[in-house]
Amino acid sequence: MREVTSDTTSIRSIAVIGSGLAGLTTAIFLGDSGHNVRVFEKSRGPGGRLASKRVANGSADIGAQYFTSRNPGFTRFLDRWAGPRSYQSWNARFGYQTERGSWQAFPEEHRFVGTPRMTAISRALSEHITLASGVRIVRLSKEDSKWQLTGTDGQHYDGFDQVVITAPPAQAQELLRDSGLDAMAEGLAGHVGNILPCWAVAAHFNRSVDFPFDAARPNSDVLFWVANNSSKPGREDDGQWWVLHANPGWTHEHVDDAPESIAEALLAEFKALTGHEEAPDDWVPHRWLYARSEAGDNPGYLFDQNTGIGLAGDWLAGGRVEGAWESASQLVQAMGRNPEP
Repeated sequence: MREVTSDTTSIRSIAVIGSGLAGLTTAIFLGDSGHNVRVFEKSRGPGGRLASKRVANGSADIGAQYFTSRNPGFTRFLDRWAGPRSYQSWNARFGYQTERGSWQAFPEEHRFVGTPRMTAISRALSEHITLASGVRIVRLSKEDSKWQLTGTDGQHYDGFDQVVITAPPAQAQELLRDSGLDAMAEGLAGHVGNILPCWAVAAHFNRSVDFPFDAARPNSDVLFWVANNSSKPGREDDGQWWVLHANPGWTHEHVDDAPESIAEALLAEFKALTGHEEAPDDWVPHRWLYARSEAGDNPGYLFDQNTGIGLAGDWLAGGRVEGAWESASQLVQAMGRNPEP
């Protein structure tokens, strides 16, 4: 993929909805090309699935567990805009369990994490954008050839030539449908069905867990992933924080269960997996309704030249963290080739 360039002869005002990696990348590239960009985020801060929970004396990564950088451009982007100190290699022992119960090592690959927590990357990237946090956009409408955005509180944000949506496809579809953009909304139906939910629990153990892997994918109906968060660089924990991700199918069946029962089930499966008898002295739950993307159609991005609305996200580019950057990069290139809506 070539480096992103964009048309700067026509300065545009562009709204970006969502401040995950795709939204941050979009805003940075467009802003660096001279356009006026404002990012709207429904949560208190940026990050999307580059998420960490504050826990006793530290934090635990409850969303994306690591990322790769198979495209050198992604590394250059992070070094320039987030800084090389915002992430490090995670030289961990990775393994997966076969259907017969035996364990195999993950294929060799360079894997990275944010330091001292995954959100360090998104926080650093957000310093280069204009961010309106705690604002959930629920409707788009055209006013005198410009897009107007309306939040849940009824407040209007006017004067945008183009709009980029980087929310998960179900939320993007709802926004488009509520904005009367039914054809675009229906075009996301296939993508909505490919997004999987995930219950996550971060649990703290005073005594180290005796397990041959720092991160593993067990052959389990309940657990999809377990990882020793304290093994990641930059974490200075007393004891160990482990992050447990439930299987998507199991999560779907228990999506509305109480967090206490979720934690009990995941921890029981973790005990059976590792043989660790000690109960955690602290745990933190989180429910991801839109956790990761199954294999499906990967167009890279979506852009409607007539309306000036684009969509980007990892769900359009293979589901990996790096895919969010690739999707946004491709969308910005397309917007540069089509500067007028």
